[in-house]
Formats: sequence, structure tokens, C-alpha cells
Amino acid sequence: MKLDLTNPGQKYRLHATRKKDMETMGLPFPREWNSENFNLPPNWKEVALAKLDELRRKYRELQLFLDICVACGACADKCPFFIATEDPHNMPVARQELLRSVYRRYFTIAGRMFKGLADGRELTEELIHDWYIYFYQCSQCRRCAVFCPYGIDTAVFTMAAREVLTAIGLTPRSLTESIAKCEVVGNHMGMQPAAMLNSISFAEDEIKEETGVEVHVPLNKKGAEILFITPSADFFGEPHWHTFKGYLKLFHEIGLDYTMSTYASEGGNFGTWLNYEHMKKINRKIMQEAQRLGVKWILGGECGHMWRVFHAYMGTMNVTPGFLEEPVSPITGTRFRNAEHSKAVHICEFTADLIRHQKLRLDPGRNKQYTVTFSDSCNPARFMGLIEEPRYILQNVCKNFVEIDPSVNRERTICCTGGGGLLSDETLELRLRAIKPKVDAIHETGANFLALICAIDKAVYPEYLKHYHLPIQVGGVHELVGNALVMT
Repeated sequence: MKLDLTNPGQKYRLHATRKKDMETMGLPFPREWNSENFNLPPNWKEVALAKLDELRRKYRELQLFLDICVACGACADKCPFFIATEDPHNMPVARQELLRSVYRRYFTIAGRMFKGLADGRELTEELIHDWYIYFYQCSQCRRCAVFCPYGIDTAVFTMAAREVLTAIGLTPRSLTESIAKCEVVGNHMGMQPAAMLNSISFAEDEIKEETGVEVHVPLNKKGAEILFITPSADFFGEPHWHTFKGYLKLFHEIGLDYTMSTYASEGGNFGTWLNYEHMKKINRKIMQEAQRLGVKWILGGECGHMWRVFHAYMGTMNVTPGFLEEPVSPITGTRFRNAEHSKAVHICEFTADLIRHQKLRLDPGRNKQYTVTFSDSCNPARFMGLIEEPRYILQNVCKNFVEIDPSVNRERTICCTGGGGLLSDETLELRLRAIKPKVDAIHETGANFLALICAIDKAVYPEYLKHYHLPIQVGGVHELVGNALVMT
């Protein structure tokens, strides 16, 4: 049955049924607000409409998606936030409608002539408030697109709406501060070069204490073959820290000619959650550093949105410089065809190739205390199709590997709910509800170790598992690689 998204009476009655639950969750109810909450500039409407017009003209997919949706509702129950809240505006199709109705009103002939009769809506302060609430209850996970018969991607609408909101000065402080630190200092944490150097020195010392092997991490090394980029979260804290040490053990053992950078010390790109130009600027730092150091190609660590930017935008956003070569493994000679346009290779592709060519000595018995399961991360799985490589690695470094229910994993994986700029305390109750189906599926595996390849996943799952009283350790795939690696 086709959803009636043009009946405001129906929508607002549905809102009213959820008011008590939303108050219990500590969420603001969208229809109860004070316009003074938003300090909009005097010409905000003119600026917002000009930005929306610019975006629809610039991005063909946005214009296409604005026009082709038939409101069939196939995406409705695929969003974890709609499942959690039952708020109709959290249905992907209804979230899109918040923006699409404005498009119909101002940018179609019928809308300009007949206004509301063409299912168009005036852009009001109240509607802007709804945009801010609901487009920041979208993690850009793209699960809805998997089920859409037209392939419409709600993340495209989310990015466009946030661009418009940014143009009129409405952005979450947590995002703007992190992006500013990355653009000025080089990473989202604001970690200065000296602090990064100290962190790496601690990792080197711990590896020597654990294995007896001295590992040296090259920094800002000109002429290295590979620039290694990883999320800055890997430089400190649990469970990211052990993943980082796993990388360093692996690179030492194969004698990789690589370098890390104190200038471009962040693989993650929070710009993709706020504004295209910020995404482009952050990515440019990596390109500039690769050129300055004279590397041949880029190897990236375990991160989600980092790989969405690399895989989808690298070849066009900054126009990949000719100085970068087609990535070829210096150990096996393998050409990584999936990286032709970006000149960047995912660490799981790289490590899986080493294992296939028997270039590593691995002892799975070193992880025998774990029954390991793996949760697919949204961007690597859905955007890159990186599904088999992490599993292949885990099957070779662990004795006991079990799969999560495929209905909530692989390309249909349920988002960790912390991506898309939602990783803040104020969204915690919402996220705890939204993640429940995935947590239940993880629990049913009987695993005591959850392996992940995304820094956001590693940040949120410990809190989720603690909340639901599940004694499951969280870590990276390359933490287990580091455990199993027999070093010389």
C-alpha cells in the first residue's frame, strides 16, 4: 500500500502517539520548540533555497532521487532509527520528503504555480527545525538503499540537507570542532605531532615487551613506497590501541617500506557528515602529504567513512594526482584492481592477499581463548563490497569463528548507529534502542570476541555490550592478526 506522506493530519497524529516514548528517551519532540532556539540570520530562507538549488543542479543523483521516488515504503522498516522510535519521519522515505516537498514547492513548475496543491511545502523555521532533528537522526548507513527498488539513497538527501543547514549556520558543535581540529592540526583529536610521536613510541615499547622484537615506525619519511593512514583513534585508548599494534607487527614482519605522517595523521573524514567542501579539504591534506613525501600509493587502516570517501570520491573530488601509481603489493606483486581510481588499498585487502600467498607465519592457537564473530561495517560492506576479505583473515588467525545472522549482517548489516555524526552522549538512548536487533544477533552467536574494521564501531560497541550485560570483548581484525603473527 502506498504511504500517504502528504496528509499532515495523519502524520501529526502518529507523532502524538510517540510523544511519551520520545520524552522517556530524552529526545526533543519535533513539534514543541521555540524559534529562539535557532539564531537564524535575517536572510536565512534566501540562503537556504539558493544552496538547495545549487546542490540539485550540481549533483545529478540528488536531482534524480528528488524526482523518481514513488513513496512505496519498501525502505520504511529498514532504518534502525525508525524501528527504535516508530516515529514516521524516521522512515527513510518520510525523511526524504522533508526535503523533497520543499523542492516541489520552489523548483518545479507545478509547485511555483499551485504551491501546496502540488504536494509542496513552504520552507519555514518550523520545517528547518524538523530538518535539523531528523537529518541528524540519520547515520548515512545506506541500508535503505539496499531495499529500494529504484536504488534511492537517503544518505544523499541527508548530505544535501546538512549542506543547507550548514549554509545558514546550523551545525552540531561536536562535528564542527572535530573537523576544525582535523583541518588545522591534522586529526580529529587535535593530537599534536609530539603527542603522536609519544603514542607511537609507547606502542613500540609495548611490542618489544610482549614479543621481544624491536619495531620501528617511520614518520614523515620521504621516498617511502607507501603512506599508511589510519584513524587517529588508533593512537590511543581501548580497543583501538591493540589494532594499531597489530598493524605495526605486520609491517615489521614483512619489511614493508612505508611511512606515517604527522601532517596527515587522520584517515577518518568527518567532513562527509557535514559539508562536501570540508570533506574535500580534509582529503586534500592526504593528497598533499602523499605528494610531498613522494610515495607510490596509500594504504589505509580499519575505518568506515574513511573508505567511503576514498572509494567513492577520491578519483573525482581532488582529481587523483598522476604522481600516485596503481597500487601493487611490494610483497606478492598483486595489483589491487579495486584501487585503480583512488590509489588507496584497504588493510584487509592487503593482509588477505599476504595470507593467500603464504607470506605470513600465523598461529591461530594464540587466539584459541576467543570465539570470534565479525560485524560488517556499513561503508566497507555496502559501499566497497568488502565482505569476504575480513572473514578470510579471521578464518586464518582464529580457531573458532562464527557468523552473525546474515539477515542483519553482510551487505544488509544494521548500522552501529554511531556514524553520520551521531557519536555523542545526547543520542545514546536513541542508539541503544536502534542497535538492539544487532546486539541480539551478536549474542546469539555465543561469541566472546567481536571483531570490527571501523573506528566508530569500536568506539560504540563496548558501551552497547556493557549496557546489555554481554561479556563480549571488542577489538579489530588486525588485533587478532597481531596476536597470531609469529614474529622473528
